[in-house]
Amino acid sequence: MINLSYWEQDTYFSNIDVLIVGSGIVGLTAALELKSANPLQKIVVIERGFLPCGASSKNAGFSCFGSVSELLDDLTKNSEDNVFQIVEKRWKGLQQLRKNLGDQNLELYNLGGYEVFNDEVFYNQCADKIPYLNSMLKDIIGNESVYKNADAKIGTFGFNNVSHLIENSFEGQINSGKMISSLIRKVQETGVFILNSLEVKQLNENEHNVAVELVNGIRFNPKKVLVATNGFAKQLLPELDVQPARAQVLITEPIENLKIEGTFHYDAGYYYFRNIDNRVLFGGGRNLDFKAEETTDMEVTELIQNKLDELLKTVILPNTEYKVAQRWSGIMGVGEVKATIVKPISKNIYCAVRMGGMGVAIGSLIGTEAAEMINE
Repeated sequence: MINLSYWEQDTYFSNIDVLIVGSGIVGLTAALELKSANPLQKIVVIERGFLPCGASSKNAGFSCFGSVSELLDDLTKNSEDNVFQIVEKRWKGLQQLRKNLGDQNLELYNLGGYEVFNDEVFYNQCADKIPYLNSMLKDIIGNESVYKNADAKIGTFGFNNVSHLIENSFEGQINSGKMISSLIRKVQETGVFILNSLEVKQLNENEHNVAVELVNGIRFNPKKVLVATNGFAKQLLPELDVQPARAQVLITEPIENLKIEGTFHYDAGYYYFRNIDNRVLFGGGRNLDFKAEETTDMEVTELIQNKLDELLKTVILPNTEYKVAQRWSGIMGVGEVKATIVKPISKNIYCAVRMGGMGVAIGSLIGTEAAEMINE
């Protein structure tokens, strides 16, 4: 049990209108929107880690809304309306993120995105659907040529064992660290408190508030609670259809005369890489062992890291000297379908989770939806 002073209890833990659990894109955007709608509300955001520990500042920094193969796979599992409604939310979410923070604070570069193919049959299946996808995305993106063949650029990037590229000229890259730090700063400037290293043990609904018990023994009673912990949400709300999904990443030391520029999706999107500060950031491999990667453990595994090393050496950076500088992982939230879950759990408890690996794109919009739901 931590002993709080009167001042600490009064300032940070008393008379809270809305407590938000999770300081990622969704939670911070919800706080921003709640405070904007009612500046007199006392909003507190708490985070289990000393930094946001889900995926908001651990992702690859892709400003994307779906590769060709991903959308085609989604269409085999969901209706056409559902798939393109989700794409529209991702696109609108990206525009809202840019509006909230500005491209400079995001370090946004519109360098284009590419899907990488070394399977002729799979490529042809995707290429045949480009006209259809472009027609469906025309009204969402505002352009009739979102996807196009880019085989001429294969040599420019220096790849090996790559036969085709499909380009998305509306995909870009951001600096996830600058994004989340800029969002934190903007939220704090409105008077919202953000408290780190506070993990929630359990939530109990009362008639007029929520009893919140933290792992460290602190207890308090906000009027309303929003759970925005995405991949960690099931720990507090076990009834939710949201599973943790670990994403493992590595980054190289700076590479002289690096040819790669843009964001890249490989093997149906299960691998992804980009340039950043003359380095290559490379992640993925969850498909090697889906069950093992259904975890909130923030470790990296030999199985996946070895595969990343192999592909880096044989496909992405052939005949190039490089060293790996860092390896890490982030936790996403996924489910049977890719639709987000934004709903009341009870009278005073709400959730906004299951970004499906697209938190950068959709997080701002979902945070706004959550704030609107609470205000209602």
